[in-house]
Amino acid sequence: MATDAWQATACILCTCNCGLKVQLNAEGTDIARIKGDADHPASQGYVCNKASRISYYQHGADRISSPKRRRADGTYEVIDWPTAIAEISERLRTVRDTHGGDKIFYYGGGGQGNHLPGAYARSTLSALGVRWRSNALAQEKTGEFWVAQRMFGGWPHGDFEHAEVAVFLGKNPWQSHGVQRARATLREISKDPNRTLIVIDPRRTETADLADIHLAVRPGRDAWLLAGMIAVLVQEDLIDHPWLADHTRGAAAVIDTFRTVDVGNCAAVCGVDAEALRTTARCIGRAISVAVLEDLGVQMNRNSTLVSYLQRLLWVLTGNFARPGTHYTARGLGGIGNGAERGRSPVLGERIIAGLVPCNIIPDEVLCDHPNRYRAMIIESANPVHSLADSAKWRRAMRALDFSVVIDVAMTETARQADYVLPATSQYEKAEATFFNFEFPDNFFHVRAPLFAPRNGALNEAEIHYLLLEALGALPAGVEEALNRALDEGGREAFQARVFTLLAEQPTLADFAPVLLYRTLGRTLPEGMRNAATLWALAHQHALGHRESLEGAGFSGEGMDLGEAFFDALISSPSGLVVSSEGWDSVWARVPGGQIELALPELLADAHALTRTQPEETSADYPLLLAAGERRSFTANTIIRDPEWRRKDGEGALRMHPEDAARINLGERSQARVISAGGSAQVTVELDERMHRGHVSLPNGMGLSYTHADGTARIVGAAPNELTSTDLRDAYAGTPWHKTVPVRVEAL
Repeated sequence: MATDAWQATACILCTCNCGLKVQLNAEGTDIARIKGDADHPASQGYVCNKASRISYYQHGADRISSPKRRRADGTYEVIDWPTAIAEISERLRTVRDTHGGDKIFYYGGGGQGNHLPGAYARSTLSALGVRWRSNALAQEKTGEFWVAQRMFGGWPHGDFEHAEVAVFLGKNPWQSHGVQRARATLREISKDPNRTLIVIDPRRTETADLADIHLAVRPGRDAWLLAGMIAVLVQEDLIDHPWLADHTRGAAAVIDTFRTVDVGNCAAVCGVDAEALRTTARCIGRAISVAVLEDLGVQMNRNSTLVSYLQRLLWVLTGNFARPGTHYTARGLGGIGNGAERGRSPVLGERIIAGLVPCNIIPDEVLCDHPNRYRAMIIESANPVHSLADSAKWRRAMRALDFSVVIDVAMTETARQADYVLPATSQYEKAEATFFNFEFPDNFFHVRAPLFAPRNGALNEAEIHYLLLEALGALPAGVEEALNRALDEGGREAFQARVFTLLAEQPTLADFAPVLLYRTLGRTLPEGMRNAATLWALAHQHALGHRESLEGAGFSGEGMDLGEAFFDALISSPSGLVVSSEGWDSVWARVPGGQIELALPELLADAHALTRTQPEETSADYPLLLAAGERRSFTANTIIRDPEWRRKDGEGALRMHPEDAARINLGERSQARVISAGGSAQVTVELDERMHRGHVSLPNGMGLSYTHADGTARIVGAAPNELTSTDLRDAYAGTPWHKTVPVRVEAL
């Protein structure tokens, strides 16, 4: 029986983080009912089928409730928190003092809707001298970030609500979302006779069913398709010359490159009818407004960084930026999407984008004799052994480290390889926030209160990092006491003054600000909100740096009072609030010099070379291409581990075209083995005429070992990364080619 009260929270299964209203059971221990939150400024009551079963995350049977230490035989023993903190801090200190803090690697810092741990980890990493880090963005978005930063100085997004033409490239929003109110938005576009929906995807997806144009490109050949479309725009003069002259640099070099591209050859290579390619390009070239969204179908694929560049040329050459229905860069809290290049990795010398080491090279930077190899890892709210390429190599790398610790809610595949495992509170047992907010002209932010008391034995990440810093002796003496004294004697105004005085005297205190705020300001916040204390600094930065956009959102105040009012609103708005409201002119202010850089020399050279390239993705041994990690109706990231949460496709079947199946004597629901150069997996076959011939797919989120309440463990479905390879990666960003892994399928 449910309680009557509805509480506001958010979904944590994709980047949209839609607002939810939930009722708890009478005991207050479980989520009994879920609906969309009509008060949420972005999702406005929208909710998808996946969020309706979010309770399976909160009450997973494999949640851990005490620290664990690995024994020599690979089993784990329970230890108490003081022992765990003392031993972990000593092991980390030993690596730092013996080999240097730059030999300690940090992976994680938050998942979907679980971002505050990354802020608190910053203090521990500073104390240890950690330099190298990564997270899931580095196997998805860094190539796009790198291109966008060089062209626009930021990460553009599409205004699909108002676009005449909406293009989804390697993206199936019906299942993976990625835009607010995804299914409602898709229906609105498809039903409007004055708007055009274009889908570029090898499979006829649910989104393609709604599309006016579906280009079923050959897997991994999107670059040829886009190059051909740009060539049509140039050769038929469908580009906006006056706009380019006013707003861009390098247009002439781009136009010259594509003036001689053979459109027919591009069409033949990508497997799309030449006239369909031309018609689609003309639709884009003649439209009043165009918005494009690329996603993992091309970002985890061949030529991914080049594709990120080409798709932007497609809409920039036609002037589709900084006006309604086109593209914009948003003003939000935090800095996600800054694709600046920041040096090279210490062993392989690969490009570091957005401060993130490419995921595909991490194991190789451990499994070597190089003096700069990573020797220890701190892994937080992440499961790289399962989620990154080549799980077998990751297991070897984890065991080759001098030391490793995992901070997570469950005994994940990565936790089972670590030396120590620390149990964290769930996302619904502490204050949390969602940072993937890119709306415009009104952008929002959502700080949500906990729904449940922390599980006995688990600690939130802020407390864990405080304990580690205390054990390391890294916290500056007397600062916590001074800040608490200021709060107790003079309130928030005196606290604020003391913070800035101390920072002026000791600038390095900024490294410890998150944990210090948690320990001081946090104790004065409303019940359950202590973990949100680190947002105080972010609120003041936003108020000082972006006063006009904050005032546009309805805030007012003089000097530091504006930041205080903003912070108080953040932590007291259960459904989130608008934090930035701007006009379209503000978009140009974020483009360096007000000019978009069109000519990126190395990528232009790659585009020019496409027509001289004959790609060969398969071989006699591996004649099929596997999409490893397709989004389906009940698959998501691996934070929901209980297989019972899926209402459909519980086994995670291998989808393949009936003609491909018939050649190897496979029928519906038959058993088969998928074999790649790196491994194999047994699967159940699903015949699907929507699949491109020669292309097979497995869903994401499968192959997890789940221990039920009765102590029995089983694995359901195939883990895609038992088949993938760290060697199949983009030349620029190191992002993986998970969507075109060469495989063969054999009947069992």
